[in-house]
Amino acid sequence: MKALVKSKAAPGLSLEDVPEPSPAPGEVLIRVLRTGICGTDLHIDAWNEWAQATIKPPLVVGHEFVGEVAELGEGVESVYVGELVGAEGHIVCGRCRNCMAGRRALCANTVGIGVQRDGAFAEYIVMPAGNLWPHLTKIDLDVASIFDPFGNAVHTAGQFPVVAEDVLVTGAGPIGLMAAMVARHNGARFVVVTDVSDYRLDLARKVGVTRAVDVRREKLPDVQRELGMKEGFDVAFEMSGQPSALRDMIANMSHGGRIAMLGLPDHDFAIDWSEVVFKMLTVKGVYGRQIFDTWYEMSVFTQMGLDISPVITHRFPYHEHKEAFAVGHSGLCGKIVLDWS
Repeated sequence: MKALVKSKAAPGLSLEDVPEPSPAPGEVLIRVLRTGICGTDLHIDAWNEWAQATIKPPLVVGHEFVGEVAELGEGVESVYVGELVGAEGHIVCGRCRNCMAGRRALCANTVGIGVQRDGAFAEYIVMPAGNLWPHLTKIDLDVASIFDPFGNAVHTAGQFPVVAEDVLVTGAGPIGLMAAMVARHNGARFVVVTDVSDYRLDLARKVGVTRAVDVRREKLPDVQRELGMKEGFDVAFEMSGQPSALRDMIANMSHGGRIAMLGLPDHDFAIDWSEVVFKMLTVKGVYGRQIFDTWYEMSVFTQMGLDISPVITHRFPYHEHKEAFAVGHSGLCGKIVLDWS
């Protein structure tokens, strides 16, 4: 089968012929239909410091996908051949304290597809049957392929109640934009998104945020005055990983405000902890998705009409992966989908 492989410890990925995997007992073979390119995949392609410390070539990369069940391993009865499925890409140990208590999203021994084991940028992938999420209602395949990052957005946006609240999102990447859309869907009053990319701020306006703010040219206190806000933002989602964004966020939070952090900084940095204390802020780290509460919420949101397709800006056949990754590295894009069908 064809697969996109990190074949050696160097920049780049190669499209190669690799053996088709076979499902072991309790596993399922899936024919991949669509995949989404993630920032993680861009890091692996570029072979940055994180990738060098984490990835052991050769490895089939990719973790965002939707596909069709092709073959069942022994003992699998939860899905059927031909069923359309996504999958939770974090494979947990099932034995640690959190797993035994049903808190699988907190498993410290998680193995990620496309990172620690072969992933989804291939014609076929094998997954544990317990990691599959069947799409039981009609869904656009491109949208289904990005349920993984959509789940990051839903998980982040669901950390705190947002009904009638004013929400700040720092970082207008695809996950930040989807989190903003979820906040609006869930009843927020104002949803303000900040970034420094003209392309992504324009995309934010297209998906319907209240204000898309270029922080090089505008200040958040001015935006608050324009909107008639008196006491700061009630809830915030930090998606950028930028020190200046978090500092700006803390400075513009209301007393008792709540911050959910998904963005990953690439270095240590200081913040004004006295402001966190005196404002009595809650700062909560967020990773991945709840297994499978978040997946259920995603399916319900799409059934209720939440349309995340505007964040998909580029589509390529899988054999044009070099062009697709070049667009991803440029930053002039939202989500990029590869077609494997």
